[in-house]
Amino acid sequence: QVQLVESGGGLVQAGGSLRLSCAASGRTLSTNNMGWFRQAPGKEREFVGRISRRDSATYYADSVKGRFTLSRDNAKNTVYLQMNSVKPEDTAVYYCAATPRLGSPLQRAVEYEYWGQGTQVTVSS
Repeated sequence: QVQLVESGGGLVQAGGSLRLSCAASGRTLSTNNMGWFRQAPGKEREFVGRISRRDSATYYADSVKGRFTLSRDNAKNTVYLQMNSVKPEDTAVYYCAATPRLGSPLQRAVEYEYWGQGTQVTVSS
């Protein structure tokens, strides 16, 4: 069992930066691949990126590639999503998720077993 808690969301101006954190308890993150998803009002939950448990390899959605960066600190049992050059269309509730499943790219929500409660990110224009 893994419990996930996101933090770091808030209001940011377009072009600014924000760093989201996902802290885990229970099983260590080193045994899980970690993903980030987001959901805007009236839209389906969409994949943002994921970082692998083995070598921290990352994979991003095209919409955030080059702007968002994932990293993990297994000693702190925490995963980070650095968001740079944010845009109004990045506004959403951001969720982190964990899965012990192997494979790539793990970009479907159904592939993840554990979820956090989400943190709101609002980008003003």
